[in-house]
Amino acid sequence: MSLHGRYGVFIMMVAALVLGLAFSSPVTASAAESGKTGLDIAAESAVLLEPISGQVLYEKEPYKELPIASITKIMTMLLAAEALEEGRVKLEDMVVTSEYAAGMGGSQIYLAPQEEMSFREILISVATGSANDASVAIAEHIAGSEEAFVDMMNERAKELGLKHTHYVNANGLPAEGHYSCAYDQAVILREALRYPVFREVSKIKEYDLRGGEFKLWNTNKLLWWYAGTESGKTGWTNEAKYCLASSVVRENLRLIGVVLGVEEPKGHFRESMKLYNWGFARYEAVKLAEQGEAIKTLPVEKGVATDVKVVTAEEVTAVIPKGEKDEIEASVELPESLLAPLEKGEAVGSYVVKHNGNEVIRVDIVTAESVPAASFLDQLLRVIERVCR
Repeated sequence: MSLHGRYGVFIMMVAALVLGLAFSSPVTASAAESGKTGLDIAAESAVLLEPISGQVLYEKEPYKELPIASITKIMTMLLAAEALEEGRVKLEDMVVTSEYAAGMGGSQIYLAPQEEMSFREILISVATGSANDASVAIAEHIAGSEEAFVDMMNERAKELGLKHTHYVNANGLPAEGHYSCAYDQAVILREALRYPVFREVSKIKEYDLRGGEFKLWNTNKLLWWYAGTESGKTGWTNEAKYCLASSVVRENLRLIGVVLGVEEPKGHFRESMKLYNWGFARYEAVKLAEQGEAIKTLPVEKGVATDVKVVTAEEVTAVIPKGEKDEIEASVELPESLLAPLEKGEAVGSYVVKHNGNEVIRVDIVTAESVPAASFLDQLLRVIERVCR
């Protein structure tokens, strides 16, 4: 072929390539995910998390930074639960409403300046009615001001290793620089579920406030519509659209679902149920040991007791694809003996679960009792006793 002919063929190939690129349809993120998982979620960002191992079972733009509206209140309630756990506040505390808190717009319980309400009812108002004024009242009661509380919120997010979350207020009202992502909110909800008080207030469907003068209905309609729902927080603003972070438990399998930026009213409930239906159809929980289950009795050197029982620190449950129980391997990693002193609950080993050769969960094995160190005289007498046997 002549040089001119080869040049002409080259030009035609380039032209064909350019036209092909120009007129081909790009594969969207949702289409790609749907092809791989059989699931297409109509949300800007979504995550389905298994909280025991922290494994993400489904994701769509999980780290996309978006406004989250009232889902913000999960962090507010987490800090409230931690303050209760640490004894810094009590459920019986009377919370006095400031003028600033009373001035919040949006969802509210219409707190009046100087109105007093118990911390418990303020917390219920946040969990059930998504009350913006109550959220700020909690913030001020715990930290002295909303600004100081927001600093606590951001610090807690950093402690949890979250890199795509920044708070500006305690309730999620629109504010520049206030954002998060589906993955981060799943992690925050996972942490909040550790606290019984959070689980208690999150599942309240309705509540009579002020002696029945003000009725609260939980904004999380999954409590009525989807069996096994145990918690959740909705959110909506023009900027954030419809959002929901929730958790569901069925047959010992707990899943956390987060959907952000859903366009349609009630669409955040529909898309969350799609996530859960998909997850429960494909995965199962296999319980291998209860929390506090005895694993072994280990000898103790130089202690007032010569041995100690060791137990699981948490429930040992492996979440695996359905039908793959036979691929689970469980083992314990423990030393031959322990050295006193030992504190009760001190981690001394691990309960390890593997699936298809890959580690899926590792739970601490801890001492069931404390073992103080023996005195020199006790140790000497013990040696003499052994020699004289």
